[in-house]
Amino acid sequence: MFNRLKVKTIVLTALLAGGMLAGCTDKGQTKSEENMNTTLQLTQEWDKTFPLSDKVDHKKVTFKNGFGIELAADMYTPKGVAEGEKLAAIAISGPFGAVKEQSSGLYAQHMAERGFLTIAFDPSFTGESGGEPRRTASPDINTEDFMAAVDFLSKQDNVDAGRIGIIGICGWGGIALNAAAADTRIKATVASTMYDMTRVSGNGYFDSEDKEESRHAAREALAKQRLADPSAMAGGVVDPLPEDAPQFVKDYFDYYKTTRGYHERSGNSNDGWRAIGTQAYANSRFLYYINEIRSAVLVMHGEKAHSRYFGEAAYKYMVEGKADGYNFIGKPNPNPQNKQLLIIPGATHCDLYDGGYTELTGEGQPKNLIPWDTLSEFFKENLK
Repeated sequence: MFNRLKVKTIVLTALLAGGMLAGCTDKGQTKSEENMNTTLQLTQEWDKTFPLSDKVDHKKVTFKNGFGIELAADMYTPKGVAEGEKLAAIAISGPFGAVKEQSSGLYAQHMAERGFLTIAFDPSFTGESGGEPRRTASPDINTEDFMAAVDFLSKQDNVDAGRIGIIGICGWGGIALNAAAADTRIKATVASTMYDMTRVSGNGYFDSEDKEESRHAAREALAKQRLADPSAMAGGVVDPLPEDAPQFVKDYFDYYKTTRGYHERSGNSNDGWRAIGTQAYANSRFLYYINEIRSAVLVMHGEKAHSRYFGEAAYKYMVEGKADGYNFIGKPNPNPQNKQLLIIPGATHCDLYDGGYTELTGEGQPKNLIPWDTLSEFFKENLK
């Protein structure tokens, strides 16, 4: 039997798992802005977990968010674009604890192959992006990261600023919905295999810890951790993998710890996240206003994903203004006809990171479970 300590350790692991060149420089910076300038160390070689497509051009770019943190991104542009043509654009991030060389970069490249200018960015404090302390999280800053990516895309000469969308994967699916609720420039949003990080941080999986006593105990533990060692890391995908680990933990291992998806800068592939790094998430709720999103939204989840309940609840609340698992109730969405829920038959949570593999060896062949053409049509329809 899987003992209680093991379960708590592995659930924490799963919580945290859920990846100079051209840049954007603001003119007329104030002295305080100059003092926040940093020089990012950007890897020049191709070091993604997927091969470079011959249908796109790739370059690294940087831009700052509203907190003065410089973010690193990979830009993918479809080849053969006519001079002066302005493209629809998509900003992509996630999964939570991953880097742009993993799933988000794969999504960005696939969408660029289908005619969109895309960027996959490392969030603040993560990967090649700036910010200290490393591998920490903030509901405000993470949402701002997406809006800053929209700022950056809007300023590109080959982008139509009125045709910008976003994709959030895993924990960044919930962040994407939060950004779409806040920023009306975002015309289309995809939340893929999403976690609501605020809900799971405060309530536990399947709301199993949704009680004052459990939250109080967690708050006390985090308060002690801040004094004992605020820089301590926690999580990362458990390694070695226990034989009796839950299937979804095995799925995480197969993606993050094998040649399929391992990356040296990914927290999920290595020593995880700052132990107190999600403290603010547990005391927040992202999705309060998503029932007021007027722009198009597609929530995509795997039929067999352990996290499916996040996507289904978010979709229901977004459309109806109420859903199981949320203690807030709003009005029905004013524009429900452009909201979609897409369940992928047979897919698990991690299958929607990269399409899935035939067996848990890291050496299997892709299943192609991500409906790339469906995503492309969604954005083409809603980024006209």
